Amino acid sequence: MIINAQNLDLVFRGFQTTYSDAFLAAQVDWDKIAMTVASEGSEETYGWLGMFPQLREWVGPRVVQNLTAHSFTIRNRKFESTVGIPRDNISDDRLGVFKPAFSEMGRLARTHPEQLIFALLAAGFDTACFDGQNFFDTDHPVTAPDGTTTTVSNFGGGSGTPWFLLDTARGVKPLIFQKREDYQFTSLTRPEDHNVFMNDEYLYGVRARVNAGFGLWQLAYGSKDTLDATNYAAARAAMMGYRSSEGRILGVRPTTLVVGPSLEDAALHLLNTETLDGGGSNPYKGTADLIVSPYLAA
Repeated sequence: MIINAQNLDLVFRGFQTTYSDAFLAAQVDWDKIAMTVASEGSEETYGWLGMFPQLREWVGPRVVQNLTAHSFTIRNRKFESTVGIPRDNISDDRLGVFKPAFSEMGRLARTHPEQLIFALLAAGFDTACFDGQNFFDTDHPVTAPDGTTTTVSNFGGGSGTPWFLLDTARGVKPLIFQKREDYQFTSLTRPEDHNVFMNDEYLYGVRARVNAGFGLWQLAYGSKDTLDATNYAAARAAMMGYRSSEGRILGVRPTTLVVGPSLEDAALHLLNTETLDGGGSNPYKGTADLIVSPYLAA
């Protein structure tokens, strides 16, 4: 191949197509449990977290809710992946050798939010959220209607393999994927580019500025106890009983069970079988969608 700007552009477009095809084909689940928020700067502060403005009978003037009662900041992080291809390989038309690498680069870019979101979910037992408590904790502070502070738990206890029950049916979701700059495929191929001049090598890569953070703990329940009907029922009951600071039922309805590969069999048994262990019909059949994530492997 003759090395000129036109041919290098064709090479780039070919690699970009391979990257894009793999990106679009990759299966992901993160967007089922996290909401995407566009970021306009280096970080975003979520002052509304923890607030549930309820409808009230309109008597007298409106009551304005203070959406800065809690403050939680997610700072964007920069990510990249880069490969170098010697100029001689382009000149010798050995492009097909590199297509699998660009295919994998596209798949990894697509699943990168998956890694961030599920890693954050797993870290929720010892990582603080907007109220200063761990995302999964036994003593989230909640202000009662009379002004006193009570505590609420969204942690099922135990010390084994974790599993998670989430309400993902709302516009607000338990987790946040914050996007400042989307995943972009770029290249350095001009003769005057430093790496081309010094190393006789063309660079191709992907970059993004994103991050993940916790949303509302009230929409999530985490447990390290045995995944069985008893503990699953307790998790559902706890979530559906959550109240706002005004004492109103929040209407949380758990919709999604998230587990790692080692709990897949127990989760399928719980959600899909007609009968419980020991006999009797299974009232929890079909009560939640199941996500089995390899990023939660023990």
